[in-house]
Amino acid sequence: MRQIWKNFRGLYFAALMMLIGSGLLSTYLALRLAADHVDGLWVGALMAAYYFGLVLGGKIGHRLIARVGHIRAYTACAGIVTAAVLGHGLTSLLPVWLLLRLVVGLAMMCQYMVIESWLNEQAEARQRGLVFSGYMIASYLGLVLGQFILVLHPQLGLELLMMVALCFALCLVPVALTRRIHPAALHSVPMDPRFFIQRVPQSLSTVLGAGLIIGSFYGLAPLYAAGQGLSTEAVGMFMGCCVFAGLVVQWPLGWLSDRYDRAALIRTIAMALCVLALPMAVLPRLLPMPMEALFAGGFVVSLLQFCLYPLAVAFSNDHVESERRVSLTAMLLVTYGVGASIGPLAAGVLMKLYGSEMLYGFVSFFALVLVWRVRPRAVTNLHQVQDAPLHHIAMPDNMTSSPLVAALDPRVDEQVVEDQMKDN
Repeated sequence: MRQIWKNFRGLYFAALMMLIGSGLLSTYLALRLAADHVDGLWVGALMAAYYFGLVLGGKIGHRLIARVGHIRAYTACAGIVTAAVLGHGLTSLLPVWLLLRLVVGLAMMCQYMVIESWLNEQAEARQRGLVFSGYMIASYLGLVLGQFILVLHPQLGLELLMMVALCFALCLVPVALTRRIHPAALHSVPMDPRFFIQRVPQSLSTVLGAGLIIGSFYGLAPLYAAGQGLSTEAVGMFMGCCVFAGLVVQWPLGWLSDRYDRAALIRTIAMALCVLALPMAVLPRLLPMPMEALFAGGFVVSLLQFCLYPLAVAFSNDHVESERRVSLTAMLLVTYGVGASIGPLAAGVLMKLYGSEMLYGFVSFFALVLVWRVRPRAVTNLHQVQDAPLHHIAMPDNMTSSPLVAALDPRVDEQVVEDQMKDN
């Protein structure tokens, strides 16, 4: 592991800085609008614009990288994100903020594609699992640290925007100064939506539900916490605690996923999420909840909600041939992005009409939809691949990746991926 860290520390540092900035920016904008008494609908719209930008960036990023190369594309997009972040401090017009959030999402997707294609090309086949684990840790750690900056600097002034811009400026350095071989040119990964809808419908339903739930969480959980009377520092700790749950749960989730039926696990987790999210929605309306109860409830709910996407990825890989798995990842991310674009808007409307507690009512409802939609007995296993279930690999579930991340999955044959990327 030490050698892997030495070989890829520059790319890990770049990912860490990107996610610190991204996590801090999302929470800052939500708290800033709450302090200005702007309703949650606008906060949801800002988060939806960000995820919509990520989806668009998956297509535009390929073209940009193919035209100017990895390093130029990465540095240009990092500069664009830095300018867009500072742009939030130049105007308070919310339509302009919507446009800026879309630009940030689009440019960041291009950055993810550069980092992941670089990791894929430089990693040896036997090291892919460890290389990918390091990338996951850097991503989750960045999201957690971004929240804890609010604990150290709770004032919602322009200084926080400068810190975000500073992170995106620093993520330029290791890529711009690299002496490694320039990765090969990228080609767009084709999707066949009809094929995947027919082959893995329950996985796609789970991914869509995960997008609705997690997209709403990242955009609107700061409003929920602020609505319960938490200070800016406490909101940062609440968000950090919840995101940390997503990292903690990955190892036990992998253990369970490799030993039990994955469709049954998804349904069981959705049932638990439906039940355990309800107190977070109902109890604050009846009596003030102590901070300890809010943190404990948020942590437990997050443990469950961050299980859905990795399980759906593992479940779908069990029923799709290896040569289609890069395309599958693209399909899953687009499906997630659609859900994550709709979720914050819908939850924002509910919070505007019925109060901030409706965030977890929204989570509970869509968890119930997954209980209804995911039916283990309906799994025919007609197309189950040989040696299924495949070894569980924890996957990013917050759109901190591109379709190229599938190439780092050790379950995917390296030569198959290379052939597919060259042929398309």
